[in-house]
Amino acid sequence: MKKLIRFTSLFMLAVFISSSAIFGQQDSAGKRSLKNTIRINITNPLIFGDRYFVVGYERVIFPNQTASINLGRFSFPKFSLINTGDLEIQKDYKDKGFHVSVDYRFYLKSLNKFDAPRGVYLGPFYSYNYFNRENKWNYHTDTFDGELISDLTLNIHSLGAQLGYQFVFWRRLSVDLVLFGPGVGFYGAKARLNTDLSIDDEAEFFQKLNELLADKFPGYNQIIGSNEFEKKGSFQLTSLGFRYMIHLGFRF
Repeated sequence: MKKLIRFTSLFMLAVFISSSAIFGQQDSAGKRSLKNTIRINITNPLIFGDRYFVVGYERVIFPNQTASINLGRFSFPKFSLINTGDLEIQKDYKDKGFHVSVDYRFYLKSLNKFDAPRGVYLGPFYSYNYFNRENKWNYHTDTFDGELISDLTLNIHSLGAQLGYQFVFWRRLSVDLVLFGPGVGFYGAKARLNTDLSIDDEAEFFQKLNELLADKFPGYNQIIGSNEFEKKGSFQLTSLGFRYMIHLGFRF
């Protein structure tokens, strides 16, 4: 966590230092150039609900290049109050998560009439998502009948390239479309229980937990693609993926 905070801090410091030389320049209409954009992601809240809220900041570095950072809350939708007869959720003890991502964009001068941040762009991106959920359950099997607490942690690192288009309306309003963002995702998950279960009971519990994750996390089944989590309550894997999102921003 400390390394991640240090990395994002250094990234933004480098952005401000490298862009300070061109701050305050005027555009072709004689107005002060607007080199800053603050934005929100409006796509992922539609998928994950109000438990996703990420704010971004994009800064013009050169006339056709920008850098940006996005930070915010990103956690699992709450598990529904389920009762399958042998498994019943009782309480969410802890639920936390966050998102951080950075990217560098090259706005294609040959295709764009205006300078950044307007028009077609290409560039690399990196993102990190962290989730942690602690739940209390009633669990009933032939060999166990009682309460247990699960502590689930999921880490996702993604690295790739993106193609997008940013519209600017009335000089201040921006609509940023990430249209295509292929990349590689590095996934790691681990579920811990506060009590010892038999191998069969533990496998059955992890299977049900895995089904809940698949129900709440879009694309989860395509990412995992095996029963490793059901066997051990953990997995480490690498998978191809992509990003698509819409940002709504204000320029200043």
